[in-house]
Amino acid sequence: MSDEYQDIVRAGIPLADDAQEGSLRPQLLNEFLGQEEIKKNLSVFIQAARDREEALDHLFLIGPPGLGKTTLAQITAHELGADFKVTSAPALDKPKDLAGILSTITPRTVFFIDEIHRLKPAIEEMLYIAMEDYELDWVIGQGAAARTVRIPIPKFTLVGATTKAGMVSSPLISRFGIVQRFNYYNHNELSDIVKRSAKILDVKINDDASLLLAKCSRGTPRVANRVLRRMRDFAQIEGSEVITKEIAQEGLKRLGIDDLGLEKYDREILLSIINNFGGGPVGAETLAISIGESQDTLEDYYEPYLIQCGLIQRTPRGRIVTARAYEQLGLEIKDRLGKGGQGSLF
Repeated sequence: MSDEYQDIVRAGIPLADDAQEGSLRPQLLNEFLGQEEIKKNLSVFIQAARDREEALDHLFLIGPPGLGKTTLAQITAHELGADFKVTSAPALDKPKDLAGILSTITPRTVFFIDEIHRLKPAIEEMLYIAMEDYELDWVIGQGAAARTVRIPIPKFTLVGATTKAGMVSSPLISRFGIVQRFNYYNHNELSDIVKRSAKILDVKINDDASLLLAKCSRGTPRVANRVLRRMRDFAQIEGSEVITKEIAQEGLKRLGIDDLGLEKYDREILLSIINNFGGGPVGAETLAISIGESQDTLEDYYEPYLIQCGLIQRTPRGRIVTARAYEQLGLEIKDRLGKGGQGSLF
């Protein structure tokens, strides 16, 4: 592969927050904890494709960040015994970028595109033909002498991942043979993930400590692993060979993470709605500006968990806080009226 495409695609290298994140990723389907329905279905599809010695149908993965979409794509390639290439939609700036990747793949390659909802229309249209006919449309020449030729490419598996399924066009979604939606993990699943990661990191952790970290991890393995590493640091400085519940409680307190897993910005979002906008409703753009955060980060990372916890609601007029939000923040009922006396709950 030429140097021009090194920044666009990585072969066999997972996208990760850091090197340690990659080391904690499971390599096999039976090592992947949680998402049982997805695993059961995918194991059947993978085995059938292997038996037929064919490329797996194109796979579409939907879900919030940090739930394991990239990891599952990598596992799929590993289970198929196929090459794995990974990129993100923003990195594909021109059709030639996509053509440069697809023209170098081998048969049955698993090609992972993260944030697929951000594909440009011209690249998406080229992808349609590649997914259906396993050919590339390429324009040769310019002006009146220009002509289009179709270049055959090996049969491959496209794995597209998105946090915003509603922003993916219907024609693109319809070309995926397998569609799977990720759900947030429950506390027991996250506790098992914490224990597995602790073993890989060569650190001991008590059962009650792992469960505490699970409850404070926003239903997300990526957060659980991040918090686990910080608890390992606290335990090391304390001179303890084991992460105990007491160390975990103190560490979470120092990190500003409460018993529901809310962090500083979560509380700022809730307080901003209450103090600045009378409990709501308030639009996403206005709310993002009020806390100094981007709208995408607000909608992709913070809001899904706050909604899942029943702390805010989306309405046609904007976001409003719920009774549980006031209780979680330790505010009394009279504070719900906010400034101006126009509370959203009454």
